[in-house]
Amino acid sequence: MLGLGEVVGKLETSWNELLDHGDQPFDISFPTVDHTCPSLTLKVAFVGPCGQDDGALLESIIECNIARHTDAGHARCADYVASKSISHLNDALGHFQLVLDQCPVGHPDRAAALANLACARLGGYSLKDLQDIDFTTSLFRDALALRPQGHPDHSLSLCNLISVVLIWHRHNKECTAVNIQEFAQLCCELLALCPEATYLRSISVDTAVNYVIHECNNLPIDPSDEGIQLRRIVLELCPVGHQHHLKALDELSWGLRERFTQLGSIDDLDESIQLLRDIASLCPEGCHDRDTYLHNLAFSIAHRFSHQGNSHDLDEVISLYEEVLRLCPVGHDSRDTSLDNLGGAFVDRFNQSGDVNDINRAISLYREALTLRPPGNASRDITLNNLARALKTRYDKFNVSEDLNEAVDLYRESLRLTQHDHPDRHAYLRNLSSALCSWFTHTQKDEDVEEAIGLCRESLAALPPLHPDRCTCYARLQEAYLSRYGVHHDPGDLSLAVEHFRLASRHPTQGFPGRIKTALLWVHEAEKHQHESALEAYHECLDLFDNHVMTRSSVISRREAATAFLEARTLPVDATSCAIRRDNLRQAVELEERGRGQQWSLTARLRTPLEDLESVNPKLAHRFSELSKRLSDAQGSAVSTDRAAADQAAIRYRRFTTQWEAAVAEIRNVQGFSQFLLPPSYKDLQAAASYGPVIILIASKYSCEALVVPTSGQPHRVPFPSVALEDLKMLKSNFAKAIRHASCMGPKEPRTALIALLRKIWDEVMLPIVKVLQRDLKLPRRSRIWLCPTAAFTSIPLHAAHPFRTKADGCGREPCLEDLYICSYTPTLSALIRSRQMMKNHCAMPSFVAIGQSQPGAGQGEALLAVESELALVRKLVPVTANPTTLSGDAATRAGALEALQCNTWVHLACHGKQDREQPYNSHFAMRDQPLTLLDIMENDAPQAEFAFLSACHTAVGDEEMPDEVIHLAAGLQFSGFKSVIGTLWVVDDAVARHIVEAFYEDMFKDLKDGVIDCTKAALALNHATCAVKKEVPLEQRIVFIHIGV
Repeated sequence: MLGLGEVVGKLETSWNELLDHGDQPFDISFPTVDHTCPSLTLKVAFVGPCGQDDGALLESIIECNIARHTDAGHARCADYVASKSISHLNDALGHFQLVLDQCPVGHPDRAAALANLACARLGGYSLKDLQDIDFTTSLFRDALALRPQGHPDHSLSLCNLISVVLIWHRHNKECTAVNIQEFAQLCCELLALCPEATYLRSISVDTAVNYVIHECNNLPIDPSDEGIQLRRIVLELCPVGHQHHLKALDELSWGLRERFTQLGSIDDLDESIQLLRDIASLCPEGCHDRDTYLHNLAFSIAHRFSHQGNSHDLDEVISLYEEVLRLCPVGHDSRDTSLDNLGGAFVDRFNQSGDVNDINRAISLYREALTLRPPGNASRDITLNNLARALKTRYDKFNVSEDLNEAVDLYRESLRLTQHDHPDRHAYLRNLSSALCSWFTHTQKDEDVEEAIGLCRESLAALPPLHPDRCTCYARLQEAYLSRYGVHHDPGDLSLAVEHFRLASRHPTQGFPGRIKTALLWVHEAEKHQHESALEAYHECLDLFDNHVMTRSSVISRREAATAFLEARTLPVDATSCAIRRDNLRQAVELEERGRGQQWSLTARLRTPLEDLESVNPKLAHRFSELSKRLSDAQGSAVSTDRAAADQAAIRYRRFTTQWEAAVAEIRNVQGFSQFLLPPSYKDLQAAASYGPVIILIASKYSCEALVVPTSGQPHRVPFPSVALEDLKMLKSNFAKAIRHASCMGPKEPRTALIALLRKIWDEVMLPIVKVLQRDLKLPRRSRIWLCPTAAFTSIPLHAAHPFRTKADGCGREPCLEDLYICSYTPTLSALIRSRQMMKNHCAMPSFVAIGQSQPGAGQGEALLAVESELALVRKLVPVTANPTTLSGDAATRAGALEALQCNTWVHLACHGKQDREQPYNSHFAMRDQPLTLLDIMENDAPQAEFAFLSACHTAVGDEEMPDEVIHLAAGLQFSGFKSVIGTLWVVDDAVARHIVEAFYEDMFKDLKDGVIDCTKAALALNHATCAVKKEVPLEQRIVFIHIGV
């Protein structure tokens, strides 16, 4: 018999023919059955006389009985198949039961005995008595357990179990998702063992698989772990090319997205998007249901935008929804949904960009969708809510009361149409709550705000503890309490509002953008009402920004993430000002350092020196170093235009980030490393002032002042009573005008406007600082100081502050800042500390390269006539001990310049420099072929580098959108390893600059001890040079050069 009891042939052979095979197995073939050629493998063994061994005799008798009853059982089963006589079936079962009784646990034939009995029951009673299926199933399970994977009969046992389970499923109305999942797992396992066209595949597997797929497609989406696992199994059962492959991808994607909405795991959402991208690639233009699949893809990406705030996601969402709308013309069944979703995308873009056309178009789309969902339509409540949300959004921006009134009415109608168990009811409740809060500020009727609070509490009660939308509920509650506080001024309401600010900004499953917006509002309200939680709110914001920016997988996307929040651009200086106003000067320094140069700090984490850790735990240090390199390689520098590739890069980056963060946590558990990569304390930062005080200049809307960090002791506060932020902005603008005007003047013409501005800087900013340096710090004249300007201060030439007055006694002129001290700049205190630490890598054999490009490539600027003579001058002035070389002309390419920066310790660059104000990472030096960008420089790790002179325009000009980031070419060179850098604040006249270059190098290399060149002398040499060329060089060209670093 074979499989289900068919007689496929009879074995007719003599004993001699059998014995001729000896003890070797051999095959006997039978006629074809169902396009399959069955065969039987036999092995002959001769059992001799037992002699006096009673045990062996008994065993032989039992084996003969097992064989005899097994054969008899199969014979009776064959009779039953032919006659359907129950007596034959009963006889067969009796024989098989006797065999099982003689095959106890451990017997080699027990699995076969179980399978024979179960097959007989399956072929007879089980089809008529469903209660018998459970016992039959247990027999098959026991047989399968005795035939694990690798056993020659494992596939057959698996097939038998699937057959009985399939019968049970088809006749059991109480079949659950758990039962279907188990069945699907069995099918998945058997499918892998049964290739196409095999017998088991034809009689069992395909039927069972089709049943599983059908049943799963009828199940509701289950976002539980079990439900997701079931969808994964179904996808395995539906490989590429299967008729249900797209459906299986879509169902799994849907489940993952639903789990994301409940638990907030971005990994689920990313996988959902990847699956939907796979569907889109398999469903080209003209494909049936393409509009549905594109809609689902856009829907998932829109969720990710809400969670992460990536503008590229929003652009893609709008593009996809517009294509879906094109595929759903007037009259299409899904046009209402397409209109509704596209409207939501335009609301999101309005919230990001503020373009009134977006919000107006969104409202127009919603109104059209509402006409397609008349009263009685099952989805009318959704469009009512969405239209109300768009009107409320427009009201918040333009304060048109008609929009608010209509929004309230629409929200109420939407709620009236919604059942209490509706999955989105919690959102409708809090949306109406927000509208009522706005209404309350006009009506001042307590019932409005009380209703708003009640609605929010009802919404909150409907959500489990970790649901991401609880964050929005907390935010709406703080809005209600704050509204009531604004009318009644009850301190208890303000305290409740602050408590809900805390809950919302710290809700773990909500995306960072939403939490950041809440924390920024917390900062605003705490400052506005002078609440004691203001400093706490600033800390929360900085924490969230660090975490948010770290999630981005490229340098440029990090900057995009940081600049997306307009109200956050002054966050570092405002936080510092808050700490100063609370007389916590040490914390003020810590906050300014933490918020300033965030982009540099995040990248610098991956280049952290590990010498101390290597001496304690070399294996951990090596692992962390390898992870840092992987993470650095994964982060990239630019945003990919291929959205699928960008998704994959982000997933890979996040995986490495998780591993890297785990290693950081492990390092912090090592004794002595508890603060590893944590924001530095004031004590740590004070190391920046070890060779002279660092002066941090704060430009905040709340106060403008300076903090002087001394070599030891507490910071000193220097208020600027006559300077406000608006004054500094005006001063910055006036300086730009004065510089442009001076560049058009003759060398001997007086720079009256520029002189007046430098005098103002001296009187109102630098003189109060100098008084502290002299009076409190007793700082000797000609000592070194470091300036660390913030915000509007970054574009003002503070080092050039000058009284331009005669002394009161008439004996000579009053000294200027550079007469009193040797001024340098530093982007951050950490950058200065890092440069000093890297001085340990001082190269005993320096190498100096002068790079010049007088004929830059197309589109990079005009020819520079003085470059070649400047290079010759530098070559002449540099001592031979510095091994000077020159790179110019056709050799001065992007690649050539990068190699020169990598291989030399001292560099002089003479070429066009351009600061890109829209995207500062694209700032560059003009080379023969392509620009040498700031990104190129940042990726060039040159720990041996020491000094760079940038004889080019705009090399130390910061980022307009992020003034506290000091993202410019000079800072990039310092980050890459150059400890001491001379850069420029504006346009350099190359014909005049050679005078400063000559004076600088003459001073830099005079009186060398043993021919050793020292980059720490650069600030003093620049000071001497600008003083020496007063007669040859006009004022604006003397003060254009600044020193950065050690």
